[in-house]
Amino acid sequence: MSNPNEQAMDKSHEEFHANVSDFNQRVIDEFRANDGKVGGYFANDTLLLLTSRGAKSGKISVIPLQYFKDNEHIVIIASAAGADNNPAWYHNLLANPVTTVEVGKETFRVRATQVTQEPERSRLYARMAEQGHGFADYERKTSRKIPAVLLDRID
Repeated sequence: MSNPNEQAMDKSHEEFHANVSDFNQRVIDEFRANDGKVGGYFANDTLLLLTSRGAKSGKISVIPLQYFKDNEHIVIIASAAGADNNPAWYHNLLANPVTTVEVGKETFRVRATQVTQEPERSRLYARMAEQGHGFADYERKTSRKIPAVLLDRID
């Protein structure tokens, strides 16, 4: 049996993920109800909804992410808000790179390609940091090199 401090940390971790999940669901609902537009914290950001299949579980999940266009590519950043580990969706895309995104009113299939090589990764990250909430801080919060991901339309 774990001690009370460990139990409290486990509960806090579960509550955190439940709160993030609730927040994401509200953003997803608003995005879909308003043709890809949302208010609040993300009001002036370009968002997409990324659908991914769990690398281990096979479970389908949808997450809102900030993005930008780089020529024909859609670019997303695996920041996890500066956490020390890459987000689950990143691992999911490595295992299952063909997936679906929603951008505005449109839904289409894409192929994901990770960008970890320098200087391209840094160039893409800097572009996101210029326009996206918190991205400049995220890189300072972690020792990992936060990967960029290119999403290329395939249909």
